[in-house]
Amino acid sequence: MKFDIVTIFPRMIEAALQDGILGRAIQRGLVDVAVHDLRDFTDDRHRVVDDVPYGGGPGMVLKPEPVFKAVETISQERGTPTAVILTSPQGRPFSHVEAERLSGLDHVALLCGRYEGIDERVRERLATEEISIGDYVLTGGELPALVIVDAVARLLPGVVGDKASVSADSFVRGLFDSPHYTRPAEFRGMRVPAPLLSGHHSEIRRWRKREAVRRTLERRPELLSLATMDDEERAILRELIDEREGSEPC
Repeated sequence: MKFDIVTIFPRMIEAALQDGILGRAIQRGLVDVAVHDLRDFTDDRHRVVDDVPYGGGPGMVLKPEPVFKAVETISQERGTPTAVILTSPQGRPFSHVEAERLSGLDHVALLCGRYEGIDERVRERLATEEISIGDYVLTGGELPALVIVDAVARLLPGVVGDKASVSADSFVRGLFDSPHYTRPAEFRGMRVPAPLLSGHHSEIRRWRKREAVRRTLERRPELLSLATMDDEERAILRELIDEREGSEPC
């Protein structure tokens, strides 16, 4: 899968792509990520990418010309992107479902906004969609672009060594993942739950299911209405709800 990231801070992106699972995936050719400096697509000697907003107001706005030229150059040299995504707090909320959808595409371009925003004509004619990683505003779109690339790339075949570790992640089926422990069995008076030390696979499996359902119920109960649960998990949910209702004061 190919990613093209357009930014005025290419080193910020490149530094994050050098290490970890994503860095290894790039080195192995499983993911192709190209970073483009927006200033390379300007025509003036000062390489200006922003200007004051029409109508007045604070801040500066990214100009449309270099952004359009960047995407047109990407299309000519690396093929036309299947999706051109503008990272924006006004975009559709990013989620695991969105990551799965994007992982089915072969080529995604990401446009990193900066300053007060980006010329609206980029939204209207160039970007095929806008994505937000949360209800807050960052100084630029570089971190959201990296979040999207990381979340999507780890779903691609071969990127994560153990496929089971991906399928058990939080949000994959609408439930949070269960807690994880490693050695030692006791640390500063805190012991690993007995089922995990029992060696009984069925007991361990049920404990993990119960903890996944319990965590989701406690922290994000709204996820349960859309979660994909088997009969055992639904029974566990009913038990936990009954326990909660039974413990509430009259």
